[in-house]
Amino acid sequence: MMERRWRLWAGAIALCGWSGLIMEVFLVFARYHALAPTLWRLALFFTMLSNLTVAIVFTGIAFGAPRLRHPLLIGGLAMTMALVGSVFELMLRRILHPTGWRLVSSALLHDAVPLLTVGAWFFLAEKGRLRARDPWLIAIFPIVYLGYALVRGATGGDYPYPFIDPRKIGWAGVSAYVIGISAAFLVCGHLMVLLDRRLGRR
Repeated sequence: MMERRWRLWAGAIALCGWSGLIMEVFLVFARYHALAPTLWRLALFFTMLSNLTVAIVFTGIAFGAPRLRHPLLIGGLAMTMALVGSVFELMLRRILHPTGWRLVSSALLHDAVPLLTVGAWFFLAEKGRLRARDPWLIAIFPIVYLGYALVRGATGGDYPYPFIDPRKIGWAGVSAYVIGISAAFLVCGHLMVLLDRRLGRR
């Protein structure tokens, strides 16, 4: 029964993730008319990279790869997608107004996949296995992404988000946003560990 629930839930996540990503590829391709610059442009965004990771992992689970259901991996993806959804809701939704198919892809990648991924951890993942150091391990991915995004922006490219664009808000502003988001991410991560331990005792 649990195996069936995992595979159905994972299939829903994979479907939403791949659908949103494929829509974005077609939408950006219409601008560049070439695949390489289209993928390079999409690879600038944390939303795209994290949704791609989630889509790959949950596709594997849907096709029967139980090792991908490791509590740290599922917990890490849940934290990462919670970051995607929260940052979009609190910092980007009011300034971005997608329409047409971009509205659909945005809903899939910023709303559906994050909610379903967090739900997969909460309802299905084995509890009591997360450790106090795990939020720090999970934070490696967004930290590496931050360095990558800043390097791309500084070497002549675009900065993906206004809150990490020093040309708009200065390095002091970027630092303040990074520290604030990082602190909130780690606090939520440790709260997740506490919840994991409590649920694991049931």
